[in-house]
Amino acid sequence: MTQYREILRLFSLGISKTKIAESVGCSRNTVRSILNQSEELGLKWPLSPEITDSQLRDKFSGKSGPKQGRKYPDFEYIRKELLRDGVNLKLLWSEYCGECRQSNEIPLMYSQFCEIYRRYEQSKRSTMHIPRKPGELVEVDWAGKTAKIFDAETGEKINAYVFVAALPYSQYAYVEAFLNMGQESWINAHINMYKYFGGATKIIVPDNLKTGIIKPDLYDPQINKSYRELSEHYRTAIIPARIKSPKDKPSVESTVGTISTWIIAAIRNEKFFSLAQLNSVIREKLERFNSRPFQKREGSRQSVFLAEEKDLLLELPSTPYEISTWKQAIVQSNYHIQVDKMYYSVPHSYIRHKVDVRITIHTIEVFHKNNRICSHKKHTGIRGQYSTHEEHMPEAHKRYLNWDSNKIMEKAGNIGPSTLITVKSILNSYKVEQQAYRSCMGLLKLAEKYSEKRLESACEKALSYTPHTSLKSVKGILCVW
Repeated sequence: MTQYREILRLFSLGISKTKIAESVGCSRNTVRSILNQSEELGLKWPLSPEITDSQLRDKFSGKSGPKQGRKYPDFEYIRKELLRDGVNLKLLWSEYCGECRQSNEIPLMYSQFCEIYRRYEQSKRSTMHIPRKPGELVEVDWAGKTAKIFDAETGEKINAYVFVAALPYSQYAYVEAFLNMGQESWINAHINMYKYFGGATKIIVPDNLKTGIIKPDLYDPQINKSYRELSEHYRTAIIPARIKSPKDKPSVESTVGTISTWIIAAIRNEKFFSLAQLNSVIREKLERFNSRPFQKREGSRQSVFLAEEKDLLLELPSTPYEISTWKQAIVQSNYHIQVDKMYYSVPHSYIRHKVDVRITIHTIEVFHKNNRICSHKKHTGIRGQYSTHEEHMPEAHKRYLNWDSNKIMEKAGNIGPSTLITVKSILNSYKVEQQAYRSCMGLLKLAEKYSEKRLESACEKALSYTPHTSLKSVKGILCVW
């Protein structure tokens, strides 16, 4: 599915069409076509919050022009097929021509087909130095080697996993240790990294680890929602490296090896009894590492960063990103969703719908098809607490919510004194007054079925038997009469 919203957002950040195509998993021509259409439609980022994904898709559908020229084959598919026994270019060209005939497209001639594929193979085997712009991107990864923390009581060794980030232009690095490689640690590492740099880059290049990338794919990687949210907060784009392609992030790969020597190996004989103590020493080593002179160029990582790169980083938001997690939930028939054994209301029109829930330290936000429909303050403490907004309730439930003992007794008194005494008897029969409201309302509704006069007479008759009558007694009398 084309990510129209993300294409417009990334283009507003000044990201090139090629990089946008890599990020959202579509062709550069598609990106160009969508951006041209957006100008015609007058759509610019930020989009109005009222525009849903489906409405956006409807606006763009049918607008792209017809494909022109000859259809190019899928060279990656050809490359894989040639590895199979008995398959050659002549056979694959014949099959390709058959596909073109079915789709009414013009195929390449066999000589063109072979020549273009030969160039494709040469490009796959070649390497290229890509000049990096200052402040353009940061490469991030976990180091292969771990540091150690010792339990002060048992002496047990605990692994500490080392996060490494590098700016390709200046090679300026950031390093921090965590007790695990989970999503919270990954997000915290990025927040602290940008704080250390004093600014954000336009692009983040991570590996295809599951805490950041849900589904690694060359053309359509699915980025974790919290990770994508972080990129939106810092106005950056996430473009994962290709699977098993360390050349896509050579700076951090090189820095990981150097860090393993100059920081992790350098502290191998020291004992640390807390993560804070370990990170304090890592920070000292990191400062020395960044200030060490280059061997083949003038200056150091730090001097190049300060002189040529820092001022070109994006300005940090006024507040750091607040870590969130996402989950899906189905709205129950009581128009509440369950999150961590707590219950939060949503508008009753969404009953039985699947919704996305964003969970932070302090808030619960509920989204339906990318539209935020409500939010709650997050409950803590005893499980089973309810947070219910009155505007989420059906009208009938709102009326019930507004009932109290005074209103119930006022309505009973309007029917008659015996009805009022009966209502008071029911209210006094429960330890918690609110538990009696349903029975009292059930008694008063009998007036709609049997008339107020008959209800008053039935209550008077029931009270003649016992001063502590009940709804059941009154209903039994009315049924007999």
